[in-house]
Parts: sequence; C-alpha cells; structure tokens
Amino acid sequence: MNKLGFIKDALILFAITLVSGAALGGVYEITKAPIAAAEMAAKAEAYRTVLPDAAEFKDDLGDKLEAANSEVADLGYGNVTVDEAVTGVDASGAAVGYVVTATSKDGYGGAITVSVGFKEDGTVSNIEFLALSETAGLGMNASQPEWKGQYTGKNVDSFTVTKNGAAADNEIDAISGATITSNAVTGAVNGAVYFVKNCLAQ
Repeated sequence: MNKLGFIKDALILFAITLVSGAALGGVYEITKAPIAAAEMAAKAEAYRTVLPDAAEFKDDLGDKLEAANSEVADLGYGNVTVDEAVTGVDASGAAVGYVVTATSKDGYGGAITVSVGFKEDGTVSNIEFLALSETAGLGMNASQPEWKGQYTGKNVDSFTVTKNGAAADNEIDAISGATITSNAVTGAVNGAVYFVKNCLAQ
C-alpha cells in the first residue's frame, strides 16, 4: 500500500512539474517578443541620445568587433567587451559619427553596458547606459547627468579614474563610495574609445 501511495505521489509530482514547465514555457514565449522589442527601443533611444546629429544608424562595423575584442582584452581595462558598433549618418547619408556599445563585467552589482557616441574626429559626444544595476545612492549615481557628463566633449586615447579631483581631460572623478562602479564604467568607455581610435581603419 505504501508503495502504491509513493507511486501515486510521484505521478502527481510529475504531473505538477510537467504542467508548471509548460506554463513557464508558454509565459516565456508570450513575453519574449515584447521584451526583445523593449530592448530594441531602449537601444534606439540610447543611440539617438548619444549621437543626436544622426538621422539613422548603419550596422556596418560588426566585422571589426572580433579583432577589437582580442586587443581590448590586453589593455588593462578590466573584463570589457565591445558588443556593437554602428555608423551614424545624416539625412543625406553622410557619416556624422559612431555609436559603440561596450560592457564591463566588473561592476559592483553586475555587468554594466554603455553606449558611447563619438563625433567623426573621435570626440565623445555622450554616453548612455543600457544596463546598470549598482547600489542605490552610490554606484547608481553613475547615471546622473553631472557624472556621466564628464566624458562628453573629450577627445582622449583613454580615461582614468581619480579620487583627487579631475585636473585633465582624461581624468574622471570617482563617484564617492563607488570606485568599483566608476572604474567599471570607465573601462567600458575606454573599450569604446579604443575601438574608434584604433579599429575603424582595420
């Protein structure tokens, strides 16, 4: 009798697991498309924010990413990858700059992904976060305009974080109490800078 009861319980558990799995699979299928659409919309908005002079963006630089990442890995920027790169063009089709998206996996709260806009001469026009999950009141202050604006208008080979007050174009003031976040963001931006400065002609 106990054996039959055990089999019955096992069958019930199996049925519950099967139904739950099917339900979760159904929810995933239902939500997959809206989530992907939301991510695309967020990316498009970030592109427009960091390179407002562009009327559209051409996905024409993907073939340069693999070589760039093999180089970026050895530059001391941390665990950084260059994920995407596009050319921004105006209404006539003339290039006005680039948007490079890079990720640092060295954030305090996880991966940090940032899109960086560049003018044609390599000047940073703006940065915008696609993923930032740092500590509220500390690392999340990276999203504040006054902090991320430190990169804007700078044309340098790389940025460095300082705790002593930025005194040069390549220096970025660390967020108080969030040096890890500051370094991770700067590492990702540096990956994007390197791509624009060194990989576009390859």
